[in-house]
Amino acid sequence: MGIYAKYVLPHIIDIVMRNKDATRLRASWIPKARGRVLELGVGSGLNLSFYTPDVTRIFAVDPSRELQSMARERAAKTHLEVEFLTQSAEEPLPLEARSIDTVVTTWTLCSIPHAVAALRQARRVLKPEGRLIFVEHGRAPDPGVVAWQDRITPLWRYIGGGCHLNRGIEHIIGQAGFRIAQLETGYLPGPRPMTFTYQGYAQAADGA
Repeated sequence: MGIYAKYVLPHIIDIVMRNKDATRLRASWIPKARGRVLELGVGSGLNLSFYTPDVTRIFAVDPSRELQSMARERAAKTHLEVEFLTQSAEEPLPLEARSIDTVVTTWTLCSIPHAVAALRQARRVLKPEGRLIFVEHGRAPDPGVVAWQDRITPLWRYIGGGCHLNRGIEHIIGQAGFRIAQLETGYLPGPRPMTFTYQGYAQAADGA
């Protein structure tokens, strides 16, 4: 891992993801989490202040020790009981099957190398009645925007920590064995190739 990826990029991610539109979406969706929570890609911990007392414990997954250090500082300022797991979300999770009430993923599926594998791990540990809450950016519905997403992504991945602008979030969630129960989509303010957003929740598909 180079100096940029290890020391510079984590601070850029933290600053960029503190924008008002991302904060508004966190405030809308994170309070819906309940019980034992698995957060895939906790990053610098920007979601932590939005969890309510209905959350009993959080398992916070992220491979970046630098981002996790920021998240630990934020966790210390909350009421939360947080256990940090320093690993990629696609690796086997040290959690029992059907032990999690809520899985949370925000602006994470774009950068996990094998996002479907990560969500399959999440589905394994999620209770049958549990929810996957997601706020993600990805592939737009407009062909002109998609063309730019496809052009920009190879460079964007390099400077953005593996972030793909053109991933179809609905498709990824479905491939992992989830059924989307609520979905809202649309562009946030800013360049359209970077801002098409998916928000909602999903549950394990019947028989998955």
